[in-house]
Amino acid sequence: MESGFAGLTGFDHPVRAVVIGAGGGIGSAVTRLLLADPGVAEVLAFARRPLDPASALGPKLRPGILDVTDEDSIARAAEAAGSVDLVFVATGLLHGDGVQPEKSWRSLDPQAMATLFQVNAIGPALVAKHFLARLPRRGRSVFAAISAKVGSIGDNRLGGWYGYRAAKAALNQIIRTASIELARTRPDALCVALHPGTVDTGLSKPFQAGVADGKLFPPEISAAHLLTVLNGLTPADSGGLFAWNGERLPY
Repeated sequence: MESGFAGLTGFDHPVRAVVIGAGGGIGSAVTRLLLADPGVAEVLAFARRPLDPASALGPKLRPGILDVTDEDSIARAAEAAGSVDLVFVATGLLHGDGVQPEKSWRSLDPQAMATLFQVNAIGPALVAKHFLARLPRRGRSVFAAISAKVGSIGDNRLGGWYGYRAAKAALNQIIRTASIELARTRPDALCVALHPGTVDTGLSKPFQAGVADGKLFPPEISAAHLLTVLNGLTPADSGGLFAWNGERLPY
């Protein structure tokens, strides 16, 4: 499927990119688009399990193992990566073993909430801890993490989904706070959260019935939207939450 993505812009040298969560729907699509971009020199694609088949993705790919719930694996990956220009965090959890979006406060479960925070907020925070220092001190660089519109406190009109909403809201705050610190040493850097829309992946599969026509995106299209949004942002936008169509969303 043609994505329409023309390639990264704003960099004055070949880009070394990192994708965290490269085994997932959005992460794998972002990886493929970056590998096809002539302006990208290398893609370090990290996932919990070996990419299959990694060898078919081309010589620019450097696959690796990283689990966002294991700080040691994050630290090892960052050390192996060295200096990088783009870090794209595509990990996330909405439902799974013992975890389901809550319809009411009566369904709140502390272990499920802890798991959601571990994957959706603490994990990306630890990625930032170990990877932000790998960005160059001068020139364009990007740190982006997949968030969600339901994590916007100002946009919450429906309620429910307590744990996921709260974890993504925490991620938005982490991104905002990191962007302030990052600007002190890397004034040309961009640090943002991204809302991909509803993407046809396992994460959204049980919740697709009510999605409007034309609003369920294949991963390749969502990835192209998000990379295109990044192309249009500047350091003045750092710390923000942006939707797939470029709209700035409230925290």
